[in-house]
Amino acid sequence: MKPDAVRRSFPVVYLRGKLPKGSRLVSFQPTHYNSGMNAIEFWSAWIPKAMRLARHRALLLLAVLTCISLSCQGENSEAPSLAVLPTTSNPTPRKVQEKPLAGQTTAAPRFDGERAYHYLRKICSFGNRRSGSLGMRQQQQLVDKHFQELGGEVQYQRFRIKHPVTGERVPLANLIVHWQSEAKERILLCAHYDSRPFPDREADPRRRKEGVFLGANDGASGVAVLMELGHHVGSLPKHFGLDFVLFDAEEFVFEERLGNYFIGSRWFATQYVKNPPKYRYVAGVLLDMVGDEKLSIYQERYSATWPDTRPIVKEIWDTASRLGVDEFIPQIGYPEAIRDDHLPLHQIAKIPVCDVIDFEYPGPRNRYWHTTADAPGRCSAESLGKVGWVIYEWLASKR
Repeated sequence: MKPDAVRRSFPVVYLRGKLPKGSRLVSFQPTHYNSGMNAIEFWSAWIPKAMRLARHRALLLLAVLTCISLSCQGENSEAPSLAVLPTTSNPTPRKVQEKPLAGQTTAAPRFDGERAYHYLRKICSFGNRRSGSLGMRQQQQLVDKHFQELGGEVQYQRFRIKHPVTGERVPLANLIVHWQSEAKERILLCAHYDSRPFPDREADPRRRKEGVFLGANDGASGVAVLMELGHHVGSLPKHFGLDFVLFDAEEFVFEERLGNYFIGSRWFATQYVKNPPKYRYVAGVLLDMVGDEKLSIYQERYSATWPDTRPIVKEIWDTASRLGVDEFIPQIGYPEAIRDDHLPLHQIAKIPVCDVIDFEYPGPRNRYWHTTADAPGRCSAESLGKVGWVIYEWLASKR
């Protein structure tokens, strides 16, 4: 046997295990060979040396890898194998688990306040959306398409009224979205989607007539929350059906003595009584003025004191407390009870609907309300996200 043949045939010794692709072999081979030796003399001389060499190299390698393992412990819970020295400089990165918001269950989808704010801005891009206007028709097309694409069943409740100034007939439409339409017991979420014709609380009398009222908070915010909530309906329990209703003509008022409030919700409530559906509403929530960047939502007085809505109020504010959403303040606020769309729903249709409203825009003086200052820049994605999250989690608890 030639020397080269002996070297090539000498076995490679691994420390342990099977090495994956891309790893460096840890081995040893003989480095001294006397051609005058016979096989017995060779092995007798070499084996003790080989064993000592292997033992020394193994101990050295173990020490190096132990140091590497200790230095990596804070970064990766999986220590590297002692049989392998990785040669790649770009190991596969670990997947980082996104932390949920405080109190949010990991199973629940995150309510996207940024997307809701995008919807708010899109709605306001249509300008003033008084009943019967071009802006209102553009908004109807937007939300109709939006909810249908998400799987909702959209229908309109159409009727006409006399214009309080011109006497012309004005077409109105409540927009209704049904989810789980086969359910006989249902929950109602609603908002108004018209905007006041003029910013009649402006200090400048001329701006009261010529200014453009966008109604970002007072109108668009409730619609935006419902548009985002539409993305998450599929993950809610199916025990109750769910309806979204956007009321027209909540404030089709040109002067305090010319026009009426709550026309759309009054029509809806009257039809619910005159032409009873095959289902009934067991609870409802009205969302109004919920986008203020300085959000503070007290309990509205009517909602907190009516016997049939008091439990709903408690459930919603308890949900907010559980989630750590401190902007829901668990006490009755505002100097007086608020007249809003929940009144005809409760008084005419006997539907237990509570009003979730921030009537301090941006503070107790309510100085942005019904002025040109009610624009998207006064609202925030964070506020929309918090309100939507609380309502989603409340719905999820209704099993």
